[in-house]
Amino acid sequence: MTVFGPAQPAPLNAGDPQPIGQGQVTIVEGTTFSICAPNGDMDPGGAQGLFFRDTRIISRWQLRIDGQPPQPLSVADTDTFASRFMLRRAPAAGHADSTLLVVRQRVVGEGMREVITLTNVGREATLVHLELAVDADFADLFAVKEGHAAGTATHAQASGVNLVFSRPDNSRGLLVHATGEPVSSHNGLSWQVVIPARDEWRTEIIVHPVVESRRIEPRFREHLSPEEAEEHSWRRQVTSIRTQHEGLGLVLRRSVRDLDALRIAAGEDSAHTFVAAGAPWFMTLFGRDSLLTSWMALPLDPSLAVGTLYTLASLQGRQVDPCNEEEPGRILHELRLGPQSTSALGGAHYYGTIDASPLFVALLGEAWKWGAAESDVRALLPAADAVLAWIDGFGDRDGDGFIEYQRATDRGLFNQGWKDSWDGVNDAAGQLAEPPVALAEVQGYAYAAWLARADLADAFGEQALAESCRARADKLRSLFAEAFWLPDDGYFAIALDGRKRRMDAMSSNPGHCLWTGIVTDEHAAQLIARLSEPDMDSGYGLRTLSDRMGAYNPMSYHNGSVWPHDTALCVAGLMRYAHIPGAVELAHRLTDGLLRAAMSFGGRLPELFCGFPADRFRPPVPYPTSCSPQAWASGAPLLIVRAFLGLDLDVPKRSLVLRPRLPQEWGTVTLDRLPFAGSLLRIAASGTDAEVHGLPEPSTVIN
Repeated sequence: MTVFGPAQPAPLNAGDPQPIGQGQVTIVEGTTFSICAPNGDMDPGGAQGLFFRDTRIISRWQLRIDGQPPQPLSVADTDTFASRFMLRRAPAAGHADSTLLVVRQRVVGEGMREVITLTNVGREATLVHLELAVDADFADLFAVKEGHAAGTATHAQASGVNLVFSRPDNSRGLLVHATGEPVSSHNGLSWQVVIPARDEWRTEIIVHPVVESRRIEPRFREHLSPEEAEEHSWRRQVTSIRTQHEGLGLVLRRSVRDLDALRIAAGEDSAHTFVAAGAPWFMTLFGRDSLLTSWMALPLDPSLAVGTLYTLASLQGRQVDPCNEEEPGRILHELRLGPQSTSALGGAHYYGTIDASPLFVALLGEAWKWGAAESDVRALLPAADAVLAWIDGFGDRDGDGFIEYQRATDRGLFNQGWKDSWDGVNDAAGQLAEPPVALAEVQGYAYAAWLARADLADAFGEQALAESCRARADKLRSLFAEAFWLPDDGYFAIALDGRKRRMDAMSSNPGHCLWTGIVTDEHAAQLIARLSEPDMDSGYGLRTLSDRMGAYNPMSYHNGSVWPHDTALCVAGLMRYAHIPGAVELAHRLTDGLLRAAMSFGGRLPELFCGFPADRFRPPVPYPTSCSPQAWASGAPLLIVRAFLGLDLDVPKRSLVLRPRLPQEWGTVTLDRLPFAGSLLRIAASGTDAEVHGLPEPSTVIN
């Protein structure tokens, strides 16, 4: 996928991120992505390059025409995995116009292909000296991200039309092959051609990654066989979501395209596909991000949830290791594949997350309701039960019934919820929480996990277990209301610190608690009223932190910015409490602001943007190192549409809940090819009315 503008998230640990900068272009396909300038060049010394499996395999890729860089005319986003760069040769001295058009067409996918076409629009033949400087430093993604990629000494060989680069240990390498009879050298490739008047010349350059001395064959979508192309027809197979609202329609189309590009098959099993967290730096498995994104994408493709669950179950913690914070039953935080992955947090496998574990169980229960095969659910139940054992043991550090976190060493993440920046959890005065920390939303996730396991126990005839799990959920709900509620303020504390002190900052986190249903109606009514105030509603979505709090900074990562996925979860929570006055109105207002923000970003919601008020700053101010595309930002519109449809499936019970409360300006929203008990449904809804077509018999619609 092609990204214009900032394309980098804040770092996970110490060290400043290397800025991507305005106007740069990112193209993504699975674990392959390139970052380049608007003319297509990848310049050395910064964050640009071609990356494959967390390694920068090209650090320099610069085109020169007669010794000069071509001048950019335009960049076309031709698909999620390709771009076309329109350029021209610099005009001759004393001339205003150029007669040589330069087109670079680039596609990535397990490698890269670039076709360079030179078109002579002049009246006489032209002599062109074309050079492509190529270099590879095989730097680890983390080193590039943090701006200290020193590079690794490489060995380069030039042989005819091929260039070969390799690390001294042969763990990573690169083969570059070109047509057009180039002259090769250690510095790159060059061509000298004469192009007749009104004629053109072209060359094709293929980049092959090499891993452990094995050359990887690139897989470009337009070169796939009919059978392989069928595997890549995901967008044509998943549920189609259409709307009469032009802006929402654009946002949904971009979301589906971006989720397609972010999908990665786990190993050789293409059926077990998950969604990477985001481009450019997080094109890998992230427990929390991948779980929440696949939850959001359930109406689009329930199989993403199953693939994510299988992949995370295969990496579930089995031993106690303080270096990477692994614990038996704990779900992974992130997976890294680069040559220096051992230096990334706790290594290639890092487990320092407090919320991925309960979200795993909650998603398994939801996937069952949305049609996951019984054989898959039964196969994943041992992993879910290991998670619940972890919640009761390692997760509840002091036995008070809440899940808490405290990093095992100084190398791990200080904060381990979704607001994982070092200063992401604080009180109203801005003082940081002292560990161990119990986050409000994580208790909600745990509540959902116990209820999900109870439902699965019911389904499989384990009545005693079902009753036990529901009792655990009920107890947690009571404990949460008592310990986290701030009666004088009308909202929940963001967390309890190590002394069980209520961190009384007004934040967006309690909105997640609405989503999970842990909030009582009495508290929900006050919380909804509090969320609707202008210190939380920026006009473009919900702020992560009220502008009345001591730590508020609209340009911060987690203390006053707007995260689309965060707003979407809160909107879904509001719609869960739609019977409470003001909930639906606030959900509609937040969504309207979020859509207006999305339109200012070309229809693509970024990871986050600054939390300045909309009545003073139009358009919204970008966050300079935001991921775009980013998985749960792409999934956010899907969750909002589902929430406004009031759509819930229970395929095993052959029932469908549909209680639409759609904004009037959306007109009719139509879902086609929604899988349900072996059938494909069509749902058309507007306002509070809906129709369902294609229901198998017997089935029940609840509205």
